[in-house]
Amino acid sequence: MTSEATSKLNTLFAELFGGHPAIYRAPGRVNLIGEHTDYSDGFVMPAALALNTYVAVRPRAGRLLRVYSETFGEMRDLDLDLIRPGKSGHWSDYVRGVAAVLESSGYKLRGADLAIMSEVPLGSGLSSSAALEVSTALALLSSSQIGVDLTTVAKLCQQAEHLYPETQCGIMDQFISCHGRAGHALMLDCRSLDLQMLPIPSEVRLMVCNTMVRHEHASSGYNARHRECEDGLRALAQVLPGIRALRDVNIDELEQNRDCLAPLIYKRVRHVVTENDRVKHAGSALETGDTTEFGRLMGESHRSLRDDYEVSIPELDLMVELASGQEGVYGARMTGGGFGGCTVNLVDAVHAEEVQQRVERDYKRKTGIDPTILICEASDGAGLVSAI
Repeated sequence: MTSEATSKLNTLFAELFGGHPAIYRAPGRVNLIGEHTDYSDGFVMPAALALNTYVAVRPRAGRLLRVYSETFGEMRDLDLDLIRPGKSGHWSDYVRGVAAVLESSGYKLRGADLAIMSEVPLGSGLSSSAALEVSTALALLSSSQIGVDLTTVAKLCQQAEHLYPETQCGIMDQFISCHGRAGHALMLDCRSLDLQMLPIPSEVRLMVCNTMVRHEHASSGYNARHRECEDGLRALAQVLPGIRALRDVNIDELEQNRDCLAPLIYKRVRHVVTENDRVKHAGSALETGDTTEFGRLMGESHRSLRDDYEVSIPELDLMVELASGQEGVYGARMTGGGFGGCTVNLVDAVHAEEVQQRVERDYKRKTGIDPTILICEASDGAGLVSAI
């Protein structure tokens, strides 16, 4: 967080509540490969970004949380003794959910004043929700003088998103927000939570292209894909009794038993099974610095998300097409849940700015929309910015 941004958040907090707060941050993320695999116990490869959600916090007497969002320009009061599960559709569901899950897990919270400021664009597929959940959890726990390890924080924040915003997400977003490391992607086994830090070659950059399009049915579409995977698992478990999740199915087993799946469910399962293989091969490519192979796998991933999982949209496909034809671009794919949001591109650092300018120009010419395109490097995970 820049000193200017720290000053801005301190000033905002003083205007709202008076006094000086502690400030915590948690980053958004970009997923390099491994999309819609985490809720099937699969493999993913995200990197944390230097785009953060910040929560300024100071304890107060009693059991009331007073929470202000700069993004929405709104204050919301939450009584820790009266929080009930369920979705309201309000931004405060994320804060409400984190506080309630911490309480139900035995962590007795104090009342607090909180001010929230975020750099992570909403609806972009860069996990603004996990950044908000993790930064809120760290702020509330610290304000109540409770220590919790970061992996537990990630699990609790995932549970909060299930019960309150009611998005049936996997663990990836919260985990990378907690455990990101500068200059590295993280290959995560979403069942065991075993992780491998993989250095991103210094000669490449991550280019994140925001289409500026967000379809309203994104959340329902995400949950629908989750249900379809569960339907596939139930059908395959009748003929493959040892499986616990789709990550336990290989492509040969899927093809041998495809007749037991409806055509749509088969396509969904095929994406998950092949995507898990792509992540493992991509990890090997990154270990050896084979950016060409990594980029090829990114392209395969996008086609699978477009054709088998059907979570891409024309603007995402266009953004991938525009970047893929540029010199210095190793690979491009949609990233995040889909139905809008961003693409991620692996780009030679020497060509990154030229690619950025050309894609911005061509995307606007074809759509009339001004995209936001960021040249990024992987950053560290969540933590304290400044103490009281």
